[in-house]
Amino acid sequence: MAQEKSKSNFSVKNFILKNNTYLILLVLFIVCSVVSRDFLTLSNLVNICQQYASTVIVSIGMLFVILTGGIDLSVGSIVAIGSVLSAYSLNSWGWGVVPACLISLLVGTACGTFTGFLVARTDMAPFVASLAMMTMARGIAYMISNGSPIMTPVNSISVLGTAKIFSWLTWLAVIAVIIVVAAWFVTNYLSFGRITIAIGSNEEAVHLAGINTMPIKMATYAISGFCSAIGGIIACSRTGIGSPAVGNGLELDCIAACVIGGASLSGGVGSPVKTVVGVLVLALIGNIMNLLAVPSYPQDVIKGIIIIFAVLLQRVTNKTTN
Repeated sequence: MAQEKSKSNFSVKNFILKNNTYLILLVLFIVCSVVSRDFLTLSNLVNICQQYASTVIVSIGMLFVILTGGIDLSVGSIVAIGSVLSAYSLNSWGWGVVPACLISLLVGTACGTFTGFLVARTDMAPFVASLAMMTMARGIAYMISNGSPIMTPVNSISVLGTAKIFSWLTWLAVIAVIIVVAAWFVTNYLSFGRITIAIGSNEEAVHLAGINTMPIKMATYAISGFCSAIGGIIACSRTGIGSPAVGNGLELDCIAACVIGGASLSGGVGSPVKTVVGVLVLALIGNIMNLLAVPSYPQDVIKGIIIIFAVLLQRVTNKTTN
């Protein structure tokens, strides 16, 4: 009897440790609901979806890079390029919304691919390669815009940012969900996803298996650049302005979301669904602080504390389950 009870307790403990990300979100959601009456209103929940849709998408791109054991510091700057280039194409070139979005996606993907080339082909450290791209991409965004925000034509791309399928469901949320589902499918059912995770776990073993890791690593950075460009298009659609300053510091939020979601910065561990949960944790913190009229600086302190707590919890989980 004692052995059965011990085994039962152990399974409960494992369940809690394996699902700690979801439990953190649940506890935080309950706390927010109790602290503020405005939190559970439909308008507030829709606002959270609108505001953090781009963060979810960019974080998914970041996750693919982190799964290989890399890091991409350029995502915020590529978001700026996507935002500015979309607005510039609409305003100065007179292009339609679709061509403007396509050119932004193409340039964003090209920026990510170049970073991936530096990492995979020249063996440059991901931190250094993405740092260089972060600087260059931000500079390009300022060059395109001449350092000033670019207004978009009325009723053009801004329609995407405000359009709703129902009163509670926005197109931006739908786009985010589609990308998350696609990422989940890739990481769980396609060989590309399995190899990506294997590279982060043990790249040497992947080499010995006869698999060329270079195109896979380049592709993960290309995916990150593509997702960042989508984030830029969304930012432009929500405000109707292409700003070279948008996305500043976004890379840190995306890394934090991945880490809170259980991704290992050493590579090989991470989940698209849990990354979304990580974004929601940060979203709830920011939202409840705004509802309580707390200044932005304490929010950064609390985010830092949560990141530390998440990493420590991840280490405890790994030690317990291994």
